[in-house]
Amino acid sequence: MAKDIKKIIAQEYIKCAKDPAYFMKKYCHIQHPTRGRILFALYPFQEKVLHLFRDHQYLITLKSRQLGISTLASAYTLWLMLFQKDKNILALATTQATARNLVTKVIFMYDELPKWLKLPSVEKNKLSLRLKNGSKVQAKSSSADAARSEAVSLLLIDEAAFIDNIEETFTAAQQTLATGGQCMSLSTPNGIGNWFHQTWERAESGENSFLPIRLPWTVHPERNQKWRDQQDADLGPRMAGQECDCDFLASGDTVFEPEDMSFFEETYQKDPVERRGVDGNLWIWEGVDYGKSYMVVADVARGDSTDYSACHVFDIENCVQVAEYKGKLSPKDFGNFLCGLASEYNEALLVCENANIGWATIEQLLEREYRNIYYSSTSNMESVETYMHKYERDKLVPGFTMSMRTRPLVIAKMIEYIREKSVTIQSKRLMQEMRVFVWKNGKPQAQDRYNDDLIISCATALYVRDTALKLRQQGMDLARAQLSSFSNLNAQNKAVMKNVAYQRENPYLTKTAYGEEDIRWLLK
Repeated sequence: MAKDIKKIIAQEYIKCAKDPAYFMKKYCHIQHPTRGRILFALYPFQEKVLHLFRDHQYLITLKSRQLGISTLASAYTLWLMLFQKDKNILALATTQATARNLVTKVIFMYDELPKWLKLPSVEKNKLSLRLKNGSKVQAKSSSADAARSEAVSLLLIDEAAFIDNIEETFTAAQQTLATGGQCMSLSTPNGIGNWFHQTWERAESGENSFLPIRLPWTVHPERNQKWRDQQDADLGPRMAGQECDCDFLASGDTVFEPEDMSFFEETYQKDPVERRGVDGNLWIWEGVDYGKSYMVVADVARGDSTDYSACHVFDIENCVQVAEYKGKLSPKDFGNFLCGLASEYNEALLVCENANIGWATIEQLLEREYRNIYYSSTSNMESVETYMHKYERDKLVPGFTMSMRTRPLVIAKMIEYIREKSVTIQSKRLMQEMRVFVWKNGKPQAQDRYNDDLIISCATALYVRDTALKLRQQGMDLARAQLSSFSNLNAQNKAVMKNVAYQRENPYLTKTAYGEEDIRWLLK
């Protein structure tokens, strides 16, 4: 009989060693918040995730709240310690107290094991558990030195998106992980641009060694739409999007609303019909229509390695993005490029930022004698008078001046256009920039390690279209009204007008800074 029991125990031990799911479902107890001590009955999705844990070296898990994934990772940790020797497992979190929660779960499961399955412990406290076979787990708060001092078999990072210095920690741990160690990063989203978000995006595109695992609320068999709606009511749409839908945008403080960006991506975003240039960076969705008016708006690169020169071509009347460029050209070459592009699109109104390096590009446009350059007031104040004095160029400067005063106005205009769906944006590149354009210290700017060149040029285009061109039209209308009134007066008082010394045969012949010009074109 004793022999049979030993044989059964040996067989059972082998089953547990081979299959972590079997081990957990039969011998791992957890502390349920309402039901107390219960066996860890894995849901099908948890069992699938567990197999991925076992079979892959690097994993990044984007998860909804309360799916039991942290508990699953703790049970997996215990399985490794029991059935493999000399495993050094390091649990990291934002604080030592948070990391300790993982170790606490491991210790609870360990204490509830049957005696024949439980290896003796040589160290057991709130922060660590060490077994006689040399395997151990310890909890630490994240720091550059946390994973540097010793070889790590498993680096378990909980709520990685909320750890500020996780990049340093992971870099320090990579040398030891490279020898065969495993890394499991778990988190709900916490905005964009951080290490977790970047690592996730690169994992999805196959640019790193991490296996991406996405676990939204829908994977849980006991949750339905009623439960999801209640989360909206309890947490608010944004927080619920973060905690339940694994939505990076909802979790961050993005300038553009997530639902608006989703609308544009689903409705307008599409691949260009043509890509030009050696680098293929000129994207074209619509060729020139000779019955339309266009504007080309450019943001010139400052010259550093992370900055790009960018421009958009817009159909002015319909406010449709028809072409876009983002690349690295010298200011002079960019000027030549803009001149050619604007000429192709019906001598488009060419708006170029004139701050800093932008002057070099504008000088090239002037040298090329492009005829439809946008001019702005030297006071940096757009007004009707700016356009009433079309030929008094001494009062104007070529280009658009982006300043501390105009930048918030320009961005606000783009926010308005996006919110009201008044513009057609077709570029995937621009949408990607919009997704990482966030509020930082009350100012809209690109998330760290990202850029906003396409956003700035697009926002400038919308601002010029909606303000300057409207003011220009107002000025033209005012001029027409004045000339019409002058014409009527002239018809009624021809005798009087004949005695006016400056009156000539043509009453619309006027002096300008560039000589005399017939201004009857304003009446057309």
